[in-house]
Amino acid sequence: MQVSARNVFAGTLTAVVCGAVNAEVELTTVGGDVLVAVVTANSVQALGLAVGVSAVAYVKAPLVMLLTGGEGMRFSARNQLAGVVSALTRGAVNSEVALTLPGGTVVYAVVTNDAIKELDLREGAPATALIKASHVVLGVPA
Repeated sequence: MQVSARNVFAGTLTAVVCGAVNAEVELTTVGGDVLVAVVTANSVQALGLAVGVSAVAYVKAPLVMLLTGGEGMRFSARNQLAGVVSALTRGAVNSEVALTLPGGTVVYAVVTNDAIKELDLREGAPATALIKASHVVLGVPA
């Protein structure tokens, strides 16, 4: 299957915390990077989401926010993934930023060229990807 989401995280579910309406599901990649998704309780049942299940998380690149110099800041975004800028692809208005996490996972963000300049994003620079758990879509093999 091919999808338009730039970010595809394959891994294993390592935690599922169910609530009355929603569940928080943790996916750990082969490299040990962790991503949290919030899905409906119905999705947990329909997809058979449980610890140990192989799954794939998808996040569109424009939904990924980037942060630099955020020491001492707290955010409501459940996923705060620190890494290093490994590539920049500039466009006329926006640029694609590749951020490599410690476990080897690459997170892609599409941000404005003004943001690239304001955040001083460049290859080798540290940055953090912020992704709301509700922006993460989970899939499992059929």
